[in-house]
This record gives sequence, structure tokens and C-alpha cells, in this order.
Amino acid sequence: MILDKIVKTKLESLEQTKELKPLDILLSEIPTDYSHRSFSNAIVLKDRLAIIAEIKKASPSKGIIKENFDPLKIAVEYEKNKVDAISVLTETTYFLGNNQFLTDAKTNTTVPVLRKDFIIDSYQIYEAKAINSDAILLIMAILTKEKLSAYINIATSIGLECLVEVHDIGELEVALECGAQIIGINNRNLNTFEVNIMNTEIIMEKIPKDIIVVSESGIKSNEDIKYLKDLGVNAALIGESLMAASSIEKKLQELREL
Repeated sequence: MILDKIVKTKLESLEQTKELKPLDILLSEIPTDYSHRSFSNAIVLKDRLAIIAEIKKASPSKGIIKENFDPLKIAVEYEKNKVDAISVLTETTYFLGNNQFLTDAKTNTTVPVLRKDFIIDSYQIYEAKAINSDAILLIMAILTKEKLSAYINIATSIGLECLVEVHDIGELEVALECGAQIIGINNRNLNTFEVNIMNTEIIMEKIPKDIIVVSESGIKSNEDIKYLKDLGVNAALIGESLMAASSIEKKLQELREL
């Protein structure tokens, strides 16, 4: 399964990262003038579904999504078009991301920035803080219950919010037991990579009303946005359809049409 390959690669690269920059040095690099923006406040809106727009060059299933990829330009374009938050892929091997993409996005916009990566070690949480993230993605499918609980506690202690991603009701139950306050429902089947936006509806039924809900993957049209809003979802994380669009501005207008 591709997720296993990604995690294996991440483990190997993380060993090298830690050798080059031990934790004590990393901690010293966390900015003292850190400017935190509330991810949860930004994506809970009364009148509409919030949009978390993603900066993503490639994916394992699609390959290169955006040929003329300029992450800083994309971030500025998102800011211009008033997205509610920005998600940045920082995984280097399979998504061709980079930590600098996130730092640049944070520096050149006014919205909260989410680090989207495959976090399997507490080192990466401190790293997220050092590169100026406001929130991190934690993927239930690659973490034990004990690790998820510990990572949520670490992140909270240093001022990071956690978007905890689940793919089914079993993962949801564990995430809630660990204290997750923001649940991301991934509509992509990790075994087949097929996408079905109705996965959000199935899992939504089991989520308490006080939990913030984000739908992820397969959101391409205004009809999808309306469907999610009617379900009571708070935000949509949209990457591929924005990255593949010839005009980000026009695609966002299309998604937001009433």
C-alpha cells in the first residue's frame, strides 16, 4: 500500500534530518516572535462553508498536478481571493513539497497555515512550530492510539492545533477518545485510492456536534460545497481541483457560487 511506502520513506529521511539537526538545535530555532493564527476560529463560520486551499505540486496517484508550480505565487493568489486557511504539503518525495513553502505562505498571507505531512515522530511537531505552522495534520491510519494522544498533547502544549484525519468510523472513535477537536474526514480509500465524497456523510453521523469537521479529497464543484454545507461540515480542504485549474481565481469563484 502506498501509505506504507510513504511512512517507510519518511522514517528513513527523518533519521537523516535528526542527524543533521538534533532536537536541541531545532528547538533553538523556534521563533520567539511566533505569530499564531487560530486555525479553528478561521474555519468555523456561521454563513458559509470555509475553504482551506492547498498548495500541492504532486501526489502519488496523480503525479505532477501543477506544472508551472510557484508556491509563493499560489499563496499570494489564495490571500487575494480570501481563502479561510492554507494547507501546505511539506512531504518531499511523493508530493514534492518543502518546509520553505509553508514558511513563505505564512510570511506572505494573513490566514492560518496548516502543515500537511506524514507525522510519525514528535520531532516533526516541533519542526512544524519552527517553520511557523499554526496547525498540523495527524493521520490516524499511521498512528497508534497512544501516539495520537501524545502528539495532540505535545502540539497543544506548544500552541499548535491538530487536524486529525480519519477514513472510517473505527478511526473516528479512537480520534475522539484521544481528545481530537478538529476531525478531517478523508474521502479517499487508502487501499484503492478511489474517492467518494459520501464518506463524509457516513462518518458525520457519528461525530458530536461540538467537534469541528473538515471534509478532505474529491471536492471539485459548487454542488459538492452545497452538499457538505447541508451536512453541517465546517470546512472543505481543497487541493487537486485548485492546483489543476487554469485560474485559481475562477475556480474559487465557481466553488463559491450561490
